[in-house]
Amino acid sequence: MTKNIYSRFGQGRPIDIVCLGRLAVDLYAQQVGARLEDVSSFAKYLGGSSANIAFGCARLGLASSMLARVGNDHMGRFLTETLANEGCDVSHVRVDDDRLTALVLLGLKDRDTFPLVFYRDNCADMAIDESDFDESFIASSKALLITGTHFSTDQVNRASRRALDYARRNQVRTVLDIDYRPVLWGLTAKADGETRFVANDSVSTHIQSILPLFDLVIGTEEEFRIAGGKHDLTEALAAVRAVTEATLVVKRGPLGCQIVHGDVPASIDDAPIHGGVQVEVLNVLGAGDAFASGFLSGWLRDEPLEACARKANACGALVVARHGCAPAMPTPAELDYFLETAELTPARMARPDLDAKLARLHRVTPARTEWSEVLGFAFDHRPQFLEMARQSGADEARIAVLKQLFVEAASQTEKHLALGGRIGVLIDGRYGQDALNAATGRGWWIGRPVELPGSLPLEFDQGRSVGTTLIDWPREHIAKCLVQYHPDHPAELRLEQEAQIQGLYEAVKNSGNELLLEIVVPKSGPAIQDDTVYRALARLYNIGIFPEWWKLESMSAAQWRAIDRLIAERDPHCRGVVLLGLSAPIDKVCDGFKAAAASTTCRGFTVGRTIFNEPSRAWFAREIDDDELIARVRTTFETLIGAWRAARADAARQASQECAA
Repeated sequence: MTKNIYSRFGQGRPIDIVCLGRLAVDLYAQQVGARLEDVSSFAKYLGGSSANIAFGCARLGLASSMLARVGNDHMGRFLTETLANEGCDVSHVRVDDDRLTALVLLGLKDRDTFPLVFYRDNCADMAIDESDFDESFIASSKALLITGTHFSTDQVNRASRRALDYARRNQVRTVLDIDYRPVLWGLTAKADGETRFVANDSVSTHIQSILPLFDLVIGTEEEFRIAGGKHDLTEALAAVRAVTEATLVVKRGPLGCQIVHGDVPASIDDAPIHGGVQVEVLNVLGAGDAFASGFLSGWLRDEPLEACARKANACGALVVARHGCAPAMPTPAELDYFLETAELTPARMARPDLDAKLARLHRVTPARTEWSEVLGFAFDHRPQFLEMARQSGADEARIAVLKQLFVEAASQTEKHLALGGRIGVLIDGRYGQDALNAATGRGWWIGRPVELPGSLPLEFDQGRSVGTTLIDWPREHIAKCLVQYHPDHPAELRLEQEAQIQGLYEAVKNSGNELLLEIVVPKSGPAIQDDTVYRALARLYNIGIFPEWWKLESMSAAQWRAIDRLIAERDPHCRGVVLLGLSAPIDKVCDGFKAAAASTTCRGFTVGRTIFNEPSRAWFAREIDDDELIARVRTTFETLIGAWRAARADAARQASQECAA
């Protein structure tokens, strides 16, 4: 698309859009079809109309900034971290020490019934003050978006109007998402957040007093009726037009939207409809925020209004077919695929939740923590530690203590070598739950096993229903599964293994955990060839399994190059490969590093017994104390880290020399 020479926005602005308004936690019922009274569990999401739009704009590649308050509490930190992780600026999200973060409970009874309860009495985001921002901040943006709720009390009305004053003085375009919630204007019972429309003359008058300050107004049919103070939509739009020259975007649900840019037609039906994709609705909550995000992603790039509408309708359609709002927002890759596919085969996109490629794009294309290097200490072993303890006559309970000491060793190594964002651990939940608890929340790469040790065919440690195991896991834990797998295994064995892996893959897609597949080719059984590991990975890709991570044994440089090519071709979103140790002597492990160092997909290693075997036996036998154990573990771990980095540096130098030649 050719970019317009004319831009409606001020040039040289580092921020595309500032979003002022609601910033809250949404707790969405997980039991679809149940009354809110009967719901037993909830999923926690970022919420609030302005926050959802800020999140959605950031996900679609805009430089968005949130202007709001949160409480000095765990939920407030969750909200700011969620926005920041998506790339949204949170420098103007003030922490309010006197108020709690707002909360909303939402149910999904059926396609037309969405009970919700707002917990917003004296909440943080409704306490935003004029002193929370200055003119230079507003002036640094192309556009300012405010939602209707932030004109509903004297406090937020003053702050919003001050922001509008700054915007108008600095050629910052202004956007109103009417976002009419009668309960937040005190027009319904406090628990009645579901009612979407109550006519009220004072609210209409109040909204009309601010409409002249906006360049773009977005709302549903009901929202324009409250803004215009008329029951008939065309008459309401005419009343709105009487006080503002803004572009009016009317959301018409499954029909799409209509854009009124200039005179209001005699009948709303005379305005062209920008149609959307017809999808089966799971949840309409948040669809309007997705619509606004999509529209703004085009509008702020000076795209024609028709193109803005196309993106807006598609974003809304995707979100109504998914659970939640902010996490349901599409990425540019999803949006492009959805629009292209819907244009060619509309029926296929009637159930976007069933499209495997779209689901995969939604899983792998949002912003994620990058792991350019994984320096991992693996102590997820179970039978090995139990045997050590028994041989030494030690109480089995000491295994858990040992694993906590390993966490301390890794922590000391991280600090000593300044390895923030690079430390990895593999820890089990059977003996290592306390160690897992200690490791979680540090920003480490954490893998956690699901397999029953030594099982062939593969069995899961907690039973066949692995999905129920993952329910209790923190999202940051990576489901690690060691599979003794050979592509030439007898068909019955291979298919059983693959069925188990498929079940695990479906489970992590539902739970949101990443997947690490550790492929170990059994020494007994079919002969191992140079391409056996390659064919094993290719086979799993062929049956639709795309783990975020692979864990592989040492291979030749030629084998690594083949693996690199396979991953680049079949799964460019793969996070990478980590190298395993298999209790090899340290010099042999380091030799394996040299072969893997030139790999474009190998991110590092997760080595266990090479590090912990000798000191653990001595510790169980009480030949060494805790400090000596930690020191010995650190020595080997840090030696391996140095060897890996040296191998990487040598490979980089060699590649540079070859390029120069």
